[in-house]
Amino acid sequence: MAYRALANPSFMDNLLRQVRSIRDEGVFTDTVAADRKAPAAATRDIAAAAAGLLLDRSWTGAGSVPVLGPEDLAPEDMARIMSGVLGTPVRYERQSLADLGATLAGYEIGDAFVQGMVDMMRAKDEGLDDGVPRTAETSSPTTFRQWCEEVLKPAVLA
Repeated sequence: MAYRALANPSFMDNLLRQVRSIRDEGVFTDTVAADRKAPAAATRDIAAAAAGLLLDRSWTGAGSVPVLGPEDLAPEDMARIMSGVLGTPVRYERQSLADLGATLAGYEIGDAFVQGMVDMMRAKDEGLDDGVPRTAETSSPTTFRQWCEEVLKPAVLA
């Protein structure tokens, strides 16, 4: 059976879970170092890649299709861009893995899931998303600034 698996780093759109904190407190959180550059993709670019694969019947075999976004950014870069687009200061606060685990455990989602998320976030801080080089084929078009202007800003203002 022929198949392709989309291989994605972090999603820009995950920041939408923090709209209230960004709007009300000027802060967003994650568990990676503030200067840890990594790829991030917009979900619309991931969807476009998936649609393209579904419409293209020429490929065979099995493989992965990375969708990396156009640039690697650190949380401190993202805070600077969000500040500029929103016209108000936004800063990054690093959350500990222990705090992440405690927060997730509070949702009663199961120990295995909590541990998996903590392990994944640790791996991201250790370079998990650095494994695929950015090329014309692995890059996607939506910049973080563009995403902030078109998606985040309207959500913050809503």
